[in-house]
Amino acid sequence: MKSTAQKHDSGYPSARKIRRSCENELYRTIKRLGVYVPKDRLAQAEKLYFQKVILNLQWIHENYSNRKLLSDWWDENVCAEIAELWEVDHMKLSTAFRDAFGG
Repeated sequence: MKSTAQKHDSGYPSARKIRRSCENELYRTIKRLGVYVPKDRLAQAEKLYFQKVILNLQWIHENYSNRKLLSDWWDENVCAEIAELWEVDHMKLSTAFRDAFGG
C-alpha cells in the first residue's frame, strides 16, 4: 500500500501534458495582451517555451505549487525572447503572463 506522500507525488508530467500547458498559458497571455499574434510566431513561441520547460523540468516540477517562483523563472528565462518574437513590450508581456498564470 502506498503512503500518502507517494500517492500525491505523481512524478513528472508527460511531454504531451507539458506541451498543452505551454500552449494554454501562452493563449491566455495573448488574450490578456489584447494583440494579434500570427500563427507562425505563436508556434515558434510555443516551441521555445516547451524547450525551456523541458531543460528545467526537474526544478519546475519541484516548485510546481509556487506560482510566483515559476512566474519569476518565466520572466528570467522565456519572456524576453517571446517579447522580441512577438514584437511586444517585455513588461506588458510579463504582466499579462502573471495575470494569466496566477503568479
